[in-house]
Amino acid sequence: MTVYTLTQGALRLAVSECGGVIEGFWHNDTPLLRPGKQSGVAVESSCFPLVPFGNRVSGNRFVWQGKTVALQPNVEWDAHYLHGDGWLNDWQCESQTEDALTLNFRHAQGPYHYSVRQTFCLTPAALTLTLTVKNEGDETLPFGLGWHPYFPLDEATRVQASAEGYWLEREQWLAGEFQPTLPADLDFSRPAPLPRRWVNNGFAGWNGEATITQADHCLRMRTDPPAPCYFVFVSDPAFDKGYAFEFFCLEPMSHAPDDHHRSQAGQLVPLAPGDTLCQSMVLEYC
Repeated sequence: MTVYTLTQGALRLAVSECGGVIEGFWHNDTPLLRPGKQSGVAVESSCFPLVPFGNRVSGNRFVWQGKTVALQPNVEWDAHYLHGDGWLNDWQCESQTEDALTLNFRHAQGPYHYSVRQTFCLTPAALTLTLTVKNEGDETLPFGLGWHPYFPLDEATRVQASAEGYWLEREQWLAGEFQPTLPADLDFSRPAPLPRRWVNNGFAGWNGEATITQADHCLRMRTDPPAPCYFVFVSDPAFDKGYAFEFFCLEPMSHAPDDHHRSQAGQLVPLAPGDTLCQSMVLEYC
């Protein structure tokens, strides 16, 4: 497994070709993302990409332009095609400099055939990630992009991210009924702590910006174009043996969960053969 390192000033980044994941992002010796285990397993990394869309499609099928598109489960522990393909496959290095890295991945199985480029650009103040996906198939399909970053969690951690409502969670970790009112412990309109309980919910009406505050620093997240949805994930020791509420996820997505089943595929972007979609995320140290 090849791991690339970028360093600019006090910021240091480690990226693996396996899954196109981040395996660490530090300010000096302080982890800004949960340090990855460099195990080749994306869910043990610091951050992984979501492509050709994020989250799940209920029923593993959707109707698009009058045709039923079927998806196959892609991990043993989930009944659904989850988070796309990039996080489960090897990427190839296109280029590397002292402050930038570009990885490529191509997928040509199932209904989605596409190529994707992921760039990592580091300055002394911020990390910018950019995903650009191209439809390499013969038919127009709805695409989306995002990331699944893991942040350190302790008693000092606070999160601020706007939302106009959220989706309940239903069986098989699927998004359920939309709720226009946020419960007190999931209201991040002002800096707030994370609940010490299972959380796996998508939030709507986001402006694409968030702030994660820790005891001695903060990270400002910005997305371009502004991502309309984010997910918050907090695990639970009953589900995740050994978990001690030491990390959480705030996942920006260019679309809502299960958008494939909404009219015109919701906020997913229809890409004709040869068309591209681009999404960026900035993590700025402060």
